[in-house]
This record gives sequence, structure tokens and C-alpha cells, in this order.
Amino acid sequence: MKPEAERFIEKARKLLVHADTMLSVGLNDDAGRTAYLAGFHAALALIFERMGKTCKTHKGVQMEFLRLTRGDPNVPADLRIFLSQAYNLKAIADYETSQNSEISLERATASVDTSKQFVALITDLIKTPPKPAGDSE
Repeated sequence: MKPEAERFIEKARKLLVHADTMLSVGLNDDAGRTAYLAGFHAALALIFERMGKTCKTHKGVQMEFLRLTRGDPNVPADLRIFLSQAYNLKAIADYETSQNSEISLERATASVDTSKQFVALITDLIKTPPKPAGDSE
């Protein structure tokens, strides 16, 4: 793993620890946002590992991640779309002001749990580089 990618993974893991702490004290909005950010940093790790560069925007990271994992049987569909779904929680936490705009404990917990799966998957993908096209082994 390239040092830069390793630092992104370390940041993702640290954010997951923070998200668990936030859940334990009822900071559901913060936990939901942080679950997204953990996934975001893991995706940056994969992008850097495979491309040698990162993206400048959240949308750019989401699109590049989808492109890099398209057709990869090791990436379940629910984890492929995790970033875009979790970004919605970040948007709610950051921008929504209506009475019903708080993230529930159940939704925040589910997002943190999925983010843990996402970070673990990305770590495995980085440790096992993709096979070249046409390689049947």
C-alpha cells in the first residue's frame, strides 16, 4: 500500500472510532456525517492507490470510486452506493434546519456499521490489486 493511501485508511479508521463515540453520547447527526467522511477517506485511499492522484470534490470522489469498482465482483452493490447514500446524511447534518431533519439513532448506527464494512472492503481491495484485463486466473 502506498504511504498516501495508508494515511487515508488510517484517517478513515480514526473517524470510525470517533463515530462510535458520537453514537454512544447521542450525537447522531455527527455520527452520520462522520460515517460518510470515513468512507470518503477510504475511497480516496483506493483512488490514490490505483490512480496516483485524488479528486478535489465529494462528487468527484464518488464518481471515480464508482468508475474504479464498476464490474468488480468483490464490491457488493450496497457498498458501491454507500458513499452517495451516506453523503445524504452529511447534507442533512450540515444543512437541514427543518424540525424533522435530525438523523435517528437507528439510521446513524446503520451508517456507521456500513461504513466499517466499506473501510474494511477498501482496505482489502488495496491489498489485493485488480487482475489485468483478460487475466483468467
